Amino acid sequence: MVGVYLLRKIVLLTVLTGSILAKHEQYKGWKSYFIVATTNVQVQKLYEVVENLDLDFLGPILLDREAVVLVQPKYNAGFMDIAKKLGIKYWTHVADVKKALDHDDEVMDDWCAGRTNHYPYNSYQPLNAIYDYMAYIENKYSKTVRMRIPKVSFEKRPIRYLKISTTNFLDESKPVIFISGGIHAREWISPATIVYAIRKLTEDVTEPDLLNNFDWILLPVLNPDGYEFTFIHDRFWRKNRSVNSYHNKRCPGVDGNRNYGILWRTVGTSNNPCSEIYGGNKAFSEMETQVVRDVFREYINRVDLYIDMHSYGSMVLYSWAHDGSSSNYSQVLHSVGVAMAQAMDYYTLANFPRYTVGNSAKILNYKASGTAKDYAHFLGVPLSYAIELPGLSNGTQGFHLEPKFIESIGKATWAGIAVGAQRAKKFRSGLKLR
Repeated sequence: MVGVYLLRKIVLLTVLTGSILAKHEQYKGWKSYFIVATTNVQVQKLYEVVENLDLDFLGPILLDREAVVLVQPKYNAGFMDIAKKLGIKYWTHVADVKKALDHDDEVMDDWCAGRTNHYPYNSYQPLNAIYDYMAYIENKYSKTVRMRIPKVSFEKRPIRYLKISTTNFLDESKPVIFISGGIHAREWISPATIVYAIRKLTEDVTEPDLLNNFDWILLPVLNPDGYEFTFIHDRFWRKNRSVNSYHNKRCPGVDGNRNYGILWRTVGTSNNPCSEIYGGNKAFSEMETQVVRDVFREYINRVDLYIDMHSYGSMVLYSWAHDGSSSNYSQVLHSVGVAMAQAMDYYTLANFPRYTVGNSAKILNYKASGTAKDYAHFLGVPLSYAIELPGLSNGTQGFHLEPKFIESIGKATWAGIAVGAQRAKKFRSGLKLR
């Protein structure tokens, strides 16, 4: 079984590298810029012009911190003009985006060529390789692991998650930890990090209490169509790939993290199908968000910790995202978030930023409705977070971190997850969290 699994992965990686090198033609002439906003007005103005200039921010716009924006050739002059008018400092980040992406592919090729064992937790792998690993884990650890395929995507790919439990989810006194990732297709480090968590609960158990005292639901690739599209066609694709009568084939896709039924499409989203933050034609219009909704429906009385894994920015974010107000659990959310961040910082490499913790609307200076973490918290999940995993500003290494960093990020994130789980157990037991 292991030999067949490894052989298939190597074949997939060989096919992958050949296709990647031919797929970046659409980014000829594109540039990316560093920008630094120093006032809230500047931040808001930047968000207002995103759709007019089709800007793509590769990370959050935070006050007095460098952000990276991707600019098409036809909007380059317009972007620079607006930045100057707003008094926003900017300078070139990548002068040739296509060339930078080609270089990233070569780095990934070299990494793969220099290793004999490739797993979805130490290298970027296409969807089938991740699903093969999940099936392998289910087969090898059949007493504790069950695969579920509740729905298929618009392009008929299965959406799969693993349920990991020593009691087959029958002990209702055990908290459920639910972690999903990959809703934004280009955030490759998100699925890899969740696969690392799967490994820590099966192949490499170093904290048996986490396996024995909790039930786990781990969903690495919530958006399989978009994820596969980033490997074959467009590295920076964000949404899923659905098409319906409300948005034509020229602009496919819905932003799953604006599609949840919590103040749907009221703020920080768009009704324009061509927008990166298009929220769909109705709440839960997408199979991806329906899968998450249905997990909560089944286990809402037991889910004490939910994490929606994203990249990049080194942040632990909590509700409410739609208006920046504090929830009834804001003190607990913050204290547990800080504990998780400290655990992750302990293992985070020196060249990555330390984690920031806080209300997402306030930290990002940006409000958004229809998000996963707000929906979970609205349903009653006390500890609901979006974790923005680390990224680097050099080159395109926000979303496309060199593979050499994958396992270390997995290790650091697992430390944070472990702390979050232990705090969730204390919360369920009525103990004081601090």
